[in-house]
Amino acid sequence: MSAAELSRKSLTVLGIGFLVLFVGGGSRFAIGLVLKPMAEDLDWTRGVFGGAAAIFLIVSSLCMFASGRLADRYSLRIVLCGGLLISAIGTASMSFVHAPWQALAFYGIIFAIGNGLASIAPVGVMVSRWFPGRIGFANAITVSGVGVGQLIIIGGLAFVLTDIGWRSAYVWLGAINIALVPFVFAGMAMGREKANALGAINDDRIGATLSQAMRTARLWVLVAVYAICGFQDFFLATHIVAFAQDRGVETLMAGNLLAFMGLAGVAGVLLSGLWSDRSGPQRATFACFLLRTAIFALILFDQNTVSVALFALLFGTTFWVTAPLTVVFARDAFGMTHLGAISGMIVMIHHMCGGLGAYFGAVMFDLEGNYDTAFVVMLALSAIAAVLCGWLRNTALPVNRT
Repeated sequence: MSAAELSRKSLTVLGIGFLVLFVGGGSRFAIGLVLKPMAEDLDWTRGVFGGAAAIFLIVSSLCMFASGRLADRYSLRIVLCGGLLISAIGTASMSFVHAPWQALAFYGIIFAIGNGLASIAPVGVMVSRWFPGRIGFANAITVSGVGVGQLIIIGGLAFVLTDIGWRSAYVWLGAINIALVPFVFAGMAMGREKANALGAINDDRIGATLSQAMRTARLWVLVAVYAICGFQDFFLATHIVAFAQDRGVETLMAGNLLAFMGLAGVAGVLLSGLWSDRSGPQRATFACFLLRTAIFALILFDQNTVSVALFALLFGTTFWVTAPLTVVFARDAFGMTHLGAISGMIVMIHHMCGGLGAYFGAVMFDLEGNYDTAFVVMLALSAIAAVLCGWLRNTALPVNRT
């Protein structure tokens, strides 16, 4: 294969990864945008939405782990296209909900299955095969699709939500998911073997299986860091719009806060990818949690409109920092042979704990009428994660050879 053709194929791989996460990210965070109007229209408590988000994250997490394992063995094209089709069905069905069980089924289960299959786990494996020398930055480019999707899709829906209503918003989300399927199907080469034949490098220097990795302390420290990250990410993504509105921020601006968190996240994730390629993933992760410690302290101290906006945007810069680093941590420690299964497990725990974070925020609000206690918990978790990252920096990588 010529260098020019390989370059075009590599760019196609990046584009597909970006678009899949663009649509998936925008669709996933829509529930935070429509939480307040849905709750008022249907007379539901926020606990219903927290429960739906929790079930969604648990189910999608299990499917991310499954998709990682499938990515190690089967066609990435089928995994991604299948996930997009199921996502379209789940999101479009949300336009018909009238009872809480329907939201739990359509968003928490059906959409969750699709979003978990067409997720960062298979995309990360796909990109890592094509860009072994720039794995951090290449994955950062695709992960930035989540932030751009959050900006464009959520921002666009926030602009028209008052006019079209939350039910029509879900119809449009379903249409966007299904419209991407033919592009992914046409653009991707079938299977792992063809990717390798076209020049992608599969690094098998270290080939730990998942069971071997699970016997190392490093994996469990990584799991703890990503569990904290997910708990915080989805707590804030689910509740930031409602929190801002509670503090007097008008509806359009509150919705745009969630969208612009995505834009800030793009800058953060690209910086973390470059930083990781230069000096490894640990320092960027440590800096992420150090900043989170500071901003959770800020929002506990002051909750006026300016502080709420600053809090959201600063957190947004950390929102996706760890996402492209998952495969870097996993590859550096355990190799490429079972990268999908190992990174998929880490992402699964991240998102499961994200479900707990979303539900925790809803429960605390229903109990206390505010999020102050939740912010205290988030502050403490940020400090713990920073300490764990320090341990990772000072610990040698395990070498588990098959």
